[in-house]
Amino acid sequence: MVSLTRHIFERQRLQPDGADEFFTIMNRIVSGGKRIARDLRQAGLTDSLGLTDTRNVHGEQVQRMDARANELFVEAFQDSGIVQIVVSEEMDEPFVVAAAEESGKYAVFFDPLDGSSNIDVNAPLGSIFSIHRLDPTGNFLKAGCEQVAGGYLLYGASTILVYTCGEGVHQFTLDPVAGEFFLSASNVEIPPRGKIYSANEGNSSKWSKSMRNIVDYFRAEDKETGRPYSSRYTGCLVADVHRILLKGGLYLYPGEGQRPEGKLRLMYESAPLSFVVEQAGGLGSTGVERIAGIHPKTPHQCVPLVIGSREDVEVAEHFLCRE
Repeated sequence: MVSLTRHIFERQRLQPDGADEFFTIMNRIVSGGKRIARDLRQAGLTDSLGLTDTRNVHGEQVQRMDARANELFVEAFQDSGIVQIVVSEEMDEPFVVAAAEESGKYAVFFDPLDGSSNIDVNAPLGSIFSIHRLDPTGNFLKAGCEQVAGGYLLYGASTILVYTCGEGVHQFTLDPVAGEFFLSASNVEIPPRGKIYSANEGNSSKWSKSMRNIVDYFRAEDKETGRPYSSRYTGCLVADVHRILLKGGLYLYPGEGQRPEGKLRLMYESAPLSFVVEQAGGLGSTGVERIAGIHPKTPHQCVPLVIGSREDVEVAEHFLCRE
């Protein structure tokens, strides 16, 4: 079996000007993910469940495991010497790593624990990451098409890691006995069309008419196009997108009434997931423009997300572009 460590080492050739640095960053992300997986397994026994008294930059109340996951990822880069900036959903401002202020060449973006509402009920959770190079001016707000690598960890029946560095998508599964991730699927390809759509239909009263029409379209019966699609929604973005990646279909999180920009964060949710899905042959879009081409204005900028099988995303864009 091919270990993740060996796989990353072999992929260093894709980073000719920073091969060793890429290896170090990925290994530290993996280390943080393993520690989170361990803590989640023990959460009900260690008084780690429940809410804290704080809210994140988006006004959401922070769970104890949210805070713990953020702490573990920040800690992973405290002495790396090459990651200068860590941006996280759980921190209002970018964290500047003091030990790398002079030598750091990279910024790493995280959603440390996606799907927080699932924590207390033992439902799927995830972590999302994106790696960017700093330019000579220290700028770290870059379009998704400039990512060095992106991916996610999914904590479910097993712990898996999916990532891309621009040459295919690879999935690894954690062997809890060996304490190592091993390759379980290489060069993953998303079907061009699926049979599943995923959306929080409890918010449908806040959607535009075009968005409601999209869901109505995929629920309508039409044998020629394989409809109706089945509805699947877990409340964990990583879990829902992972299902779409493997089985095909469409994930939608649109803008809503008072929040036309949507809820999902560009830099550490929509952009890395779109990088993965597009490397697998799918599409990541706001409904009117490609996610990978958006130049962020702020670290926590939000965008609508329409992501999944190419043909299904194009159908959704057809509805949304007519708004």
